[in-house]
Amino acid sequence: MVMKTKLSLLFYLKKPRNYQTGPMPIYLRITVESKRSELATGRECDPKTWNTGAGRVLGNKEAVKSLNAYLGNLEQQFLDAHASLIRQGELATAESIKNKFLGIGPKQRMLMAVIVEHNRRMHSLVGQEYAIGTFKRYEVLRRHTESFLKANFNTTDFDISRIDFAFIADYEFHLRSVRKMGNNAVVKHMKMFRKIVNICLGNGWMSLDPYLNFKGKFKKVDKAILTKEELCLLSEKEFASDRLTQVRDTFLFCCYTGLAYSDIQSLERSDIARGIDGDQWIFTHRTKTNVKSHIPLLPEALAIIARYNDDPACESRGLVLPVPSNQKMNDYLKEIAVVCGIDKILTSHVARHTFATTITLQNGVPIESVSKMLGHTNIRTTQIYAKILDLKVSEDMQALKGRLASKTGAGR
Repeated sequence: MVMKTKLSLLFYLKKPRNYQTGPMPIYLRITVESKRSELATGRECDPKTWNTGAGRVLGNKEAVKSLNAYLGNLEQQFLDAHASLIRQGELATAESIKNKFLGIGPKQRMLMAVIVEHNRRMHSLVGQEYAIGTFKRYEVLRRHTESFLKANFNTTDFDISRIDFAFIADYEFHLRSVRKMGNNAVVKHMKMFRKIVNICLGNGWMSLDPYLNFKGKFKKVDKAILTKEELCLLSEKEFASDRLTQVRDTFLFCCYTGLAYSDIQSLERSDIARGIDGDQWIFTHRTKTNVKSHIPLLPEALAIIARYNDDPACESRGLVLPVPSNQKMNDYLKEIAVVCGIDKILTSHVARHTFATTITLQNGVPIESVSKMLGHTNIRTTQIYAKILDLKVSEDMQALKGRLASKTGAGR
């Protein structure tokens, strides 16, 4: 329901700059809720014949009657413009009433322009507030949105005021059917698009939230992790090429520290120092969230670091390990998995999951400590990463059986 607004119209004479004598231009002042806008009527009047209270010209001559009739007609047109805005459910302000009279509609905002501007601003803050990976995901959003508009509307852009629930539902269907994206990838993508919609809503460019009745739900997936046996297999494998050895070492380092790819890629030697216990720790901030991450280094991780103390590429840049691009690393990891006979897709995410489960939780490290080392802002995130393994459940139950048996024996 649109709230009615009180409109006040006033004709007045506006003294021009450097005015000496003679007629003055007649202006109309529109006032709504103490906010004003004014408009030149294109007519003028001698101040001596102007009735300030009535906002009209004094006299009975035909020219005077004609001018007053013109002003009356103008006043009625503004009243009609105000009424029209109210009927259409639009906000009636002094400026919008004047624009309605002049035939000026609201500025058309286009979807792709909003996305491009959002991405431009995000790119300028990469390294400060955003990771480069976050920016790249919004560039993917831009390309997928262009693809959707072309496929569904045969256009390269779209008026954001026309985005409704059907648009959102069709976009989601496009991602699932045409782009062949999995459920969780679709949900993440639609969450990013919602940020664009929220920008439009916040600026008043959209009147209704198209996401109001839209729901996307993540499906639980079993996160791949490596077992102790698979870690040993990777550690002991001799590779024919240095590049595979380096990628294997980087992957294992992530397994023993919980660092993500973006964190290991930028890890500097200066980030390693003595901790509270006198041993070597990593002191860094997560690239993704800029949250502190303090990690005591296990012997396996220290041994990997030592291998690259004299590496020329690491020395020149002050880095801990020679890390290739993310694409190359994932390609090499596929090759490593085949060579080692591991039937799992190896990624830096798998290494991070392995640290959370096989390396830490399974060996009795409290989840609070694991969460802090992973640099999580919420322990619920750690609970998703660190699923308790069946093996750990089995070990705990065996220990319980032993305790129960000892109590039974003592009671006899």
